[in-house]
Amino acid sequence: MAAAVELFAEKGFHGTGVAEIGDRAGVQRGALYYHIGSKEELLWEILRDYTELMLADADHIVAAGDEPVATLRALIRSHVRLIVAHRRQVAIQLRDVGALTGERAAQLQDLRDRIQHRWQHVLDTGAATGVLRTADHVVTNSVLGMLNTVVLWYRPHGGRTPDQIADILASTVLDGLRTHPHTKG
Repeated sequence: MAAAVELFAEKGFHGTGVAEIGDRAGVQRGALYYHIGSKEELLWEILRDYTELMLADADHIVAAGDEPVATLRALIRSHVRLIVAHRRQVAIQLRDVGALTGERAAQLQDLRDRIQHRWQHVLDTGAATGVLRTADHVVTNSVLGMLNTVVLWYRPHGGRTPDQIADILASTVLDGLRTHPHTKG
């Protein structure tokens, strides 16, 4: 798995051969096929594993039952932490998710949809209670998209921790970019 993650992150799913994975892992091609079944199956396992972690964390945060703004902040912090911790897997997903086909593609999409539904529930609750101005799914999907792309620019020694980045993004999402509301007059 580790060898496949490294190679897929470096060269892409389509640019990596099974023989290369075996060589990097120190496993013969036949043994590799015995353990993984196919290169696509390996991709599925890589993407499923970290996506299931994200779903489990989102489930835990939402189940805590905090008020919507605190829950949203916790979701953002968790998501950024996991994106950073699994940045190679996220980069693989952003680039190569289309290589999954059939049932595996559907299963991964289901996991992703379940994560999105947890977030949407928080926005729906926040809008219903009046603490958030909208629950539009465009906002939910945009926030998740923004967080997922942290992987494209994050650098471990870039000066900010994942929690600091999450706090900046949470404040921006929740407070907006304006310094004060526009008043008519």
